[in-house]
Amino acid sequence: MTNYSATTLDHVFQALADPTRRGMVERLGRGPASVTQLAEPLTMSLPTVLQHLRVLEASGLVRTEKVGRVRTCRIEPTALRTAERWIADRRTAWERRLDRLGDYLAQHPEDPPQQEPE
Repeated sequence: MTNYSATTLDHVFQALADPTRRGMVERLGRGPASVTQLAEPLTMSLPTVLQHLRVLEASGLVRTEKVGRVRTCRIEPTALRTAERWIADRRTAWERRLDRLGDYLAQHPEDPPQQEPE
């Protein structure tokens, strides 16, 4: 199994725990956007949008770049790939366990336990 930085995963999952930030990540998945473009559909102040962006940047999910007066945001796929690999590893482990359970149950086809009357 791969070793993961707990801090990196914690920050990624913490950032994705908020629906506003997930929406920003989804929007950036379609391509780079300015802070103003990210803020347009949201019903919150620009400083609040910037706070969400700081969390996304700290987690490594988003990278911003300022050119002139425009700050452009883009997705940073490395953090998403790390979380994806972690989830895939958990899924693989559980699938192996369930396969072993299925094999065991197939080899031991006993009558199901009787429920006691209430």
